[in-house]
Amino acid sequence: MNVRRRLIPVAVAAVTALGLGTLSACSSDAVAGGTGRFDVVASFYPMAFLAERIGGGHVHVTTLTSPGQEPHDLEISPKQIALLEESDAVLYLRNLQPSVDTAVAQSPVRTKIDAASLTTLEEHGTEAGGHAAAHDTSPGGEPGAEDPHVWLDPVRYAQVAEGVGKAFEKADPRHAADYRKNTAALVKRLDELNTRFEKGLAHTRTRVFLTTHAAFGYLAERYGLTEEAINGLDPESEPSAARVRELETMARADRVGTVFYETLVSDRTARTIAGDAGLRTDVLDPIEGITDRSRGRDYFTVQEANLTALRQALGAK
Repeated sequence: MNVRRRLIPVAVAAVTALGLGTLSACSSDAVAGGTGRFDVVASFYPMAFLAERIGGGHVHVTTLTSPGQEPHDLEISPKQIALLEESDAVLYLRNLQPSVDTAVAQSPVRTKIDAASLTTLEEHGTEAGGHAAAHDTSPGGEPGAEDPHVWLDPVRYAQVAEGVGKAFEKADPRHAADYRKNTAALVKRLDELNTRFEKGLAHTRTRVFLTTHAAFGYLAERYGLTEEAINGLDPESEPSAARVRELETMARADRVGTVFYETLVSDRTARTIAGDAGLRTDVLDPIEGITDRSRGRDYFTVQEANLTALRQALGAK
């Protein structure tokens, strides 16, 4: 599919250079080890959601990224590194949070589950002119960064869920039957969500949508859409004046009427572009964390809100 995006390679950070961070637990305990349950440290919300849904009452889940914190910016603390060492398993997504990648690599935790290894990630080349190209595997294509935002595609997220379930079964075989049952139920709901997206976006006035953050490439590819992003993988980077002019021209050509922004970062750039181009603004949530500003209480309800927003912006029939 034609997914034009600006993807910025993720930099590598050393744990020794990081300062103190904030710890957030998904349950009432803030300690990963010694709970009497299967202790899982999750890197951020989409990983914690999987762990909780699959593990049920058998797991104690602690997340490294606080609600409302932009996960790309996480600087893992010494306390959180200690939590990794005390846990039974860590569930993370390689290339999204460099400090987590480094800490996991150095941690002695026995079960390390990399969600990126449980599905397929894509690299995106960069065309001349500065904007991002579609998935480029052609000879001579300049390699780009692997896009880690797989959870926004329900099909890929289901693949990750199945892999997490198998990893839990292997690491905690006493409760394997429950993990299999919970995984099957979660995958079924994700399949149903995929069907709703397919039907809901099948017939639209335009197939192009404009976002501040290049997080929706997999979703766009799944449903035959094109994402145009103001920024790349870093949602707080500033676009060039040339990029802004390019987007305004594209919006007119492709009959784009909405600029999407998200809840965890400033909407200033989106509103500026929308004002200059006479467009409306709305929220398209990358579901990197759930807060009071989220249009839903969990992954499924926020995805339903995203579908509603996309249908309106694209002129669904």
